[in-house]
Amino acid sequence: MIDIRLARENPDAVKAALARKGVDAAEVRRLLDVDRRARQAVGQRDELRGRVKDLSRQVGEARRTGDSALAAEVSEQSRALGDQETALDAEATSAQDEVRELLLWLPNLPADDAPDGEGPEDNLVVRGWPETARSYAEHQRVPHWDIGAALGILDLERGAKLSGSMFPLYRGLGARLIRALTAFALDRHGELYEEIRPPTLVRTETMVSTGHLPKFADDAYHLERDDLWAIPTAEVPLTSMFRDEILDEADLPLRLTAGTACFRREAGSAGRDTRGLLRVHEFDKVELFAYATAEQSRAEHADMVGRAEALLQELDLEYRVLDLCTGDLGNAAARTFDIEVYAPGSDMWLEVSSVSWCTDYQARRANIRYRASAAGPKSQPVFVHTLNGSAIAWARVWAALVETGRRADGSVELPAVLAPYLGGRAVIEPPSP
Repeated sequence: MIDIRLARENPDAVKAALARKGVDAAEVRRLLDVDRRARQAVGQRDELRGRVKDLSRQVGEARRTGDSALAAEVSEQSRALGDQETALDAEATSAQDEVRELLLWLPNLPADDAPDGEGPEDNLVVRGWPETARSYAEHQRVPHWDIGAALGILDLERGAKLSGSMFPLYRGLGARLIRALTAFALDRHGELYEEIRPPTLVRTETMVSTGHLPKFADDAYHLERDDLWAIPTAEVPLTSMFRDEILDEADLPLRLTAGTACFRREAGSAGRDTRGLLRVHEFDKVELFAYATAEQSRAEHADMVGRAEALLQELDLEYRVLDLCTGDLGNAAARTFDIEVYAPGSDMWLEVSSVSWCTDYQARRANIRYRASAAGPKSQPVFVHTLNGSAIAWARVWAALVETGRRADGSVELPAVLAPYLGGRAVIEPPSP
């Protein structure tokens, strides 16, 4: 969440920043009105508490001196003020809860250098790889859902029979390819990032910490009986690993990586890019995550983008990097770069990685801080910055690989870097007639 003190001290700057994300200034005004009411109620309550405490002291003195009449009189005054204090405490608590709720719904402030814009059409393409756009043969212009069915490696029909539409079922080398991609990515990051295997189901407060709740509840799978949520990304559990803890500055940046299944309802996607693996409810992904100081965060952001690009270059997939405009930034993000691969059979650019710098927005929600080493052990801890990036989401990479690698005879040639993870094989042959 944003810093309420910043909203109090510089409301015009906060309104202007949030307006870049399409937030009406009225929402900030409402927040400040409720905040003023909460602080006023807290002040009045605390004043009454002080008076009640003083009266309690007077009652004790009166009883010690044997003045029972005075003790009874002051006790009555204390009880009356105590009732008022209880009412004010309830009012203060309610107002404070409302302030927190309003803060939970407001998005993060965009970075100053995030490009302005209203939506995806205003995102900036900052670079592509390779520098010269590739040309593709006719045999590469076959969509992956047809290739997968012909090779017996993708069975969308049986996936739908098991779980409904947009739940893919991979078979044979198609399933092994997903596993190979995960191992390949984790190996590439292992020297710098600690591998984590987090739970797939998490508590509500874990989802709140990242900003997925309360705003995006409709996009998540909720197990109501246990009040657990299926993670939409490993970012969710990784963000909360150190919830309510104080880290040492010497340990920052603290880098984590995880390969997990991810679950998204994709509410509102009916009829929009839902063929094959273009948009699915369950997919595997390797996530990069880092806790950092404010000074470290931009370098960490650039490193994550570079790592995702390096993977795609090793996989020899054409891609482009987009600098997301303020109108397309995620709720928690201050700055985001998306990476899209080109799938020649689908003739589409497919987002396979989104790398975001969230400043201290998530850390405030999760109460994750660090204590500066130079300031001493009694110094006031400050909130960390969090960063996350897909490295990479595999369903669409799988699609791009089989479309790009399709040969004239219908077989698919995979990048050589994957062969060690595929038992030495680099080609998926059509099944024997």
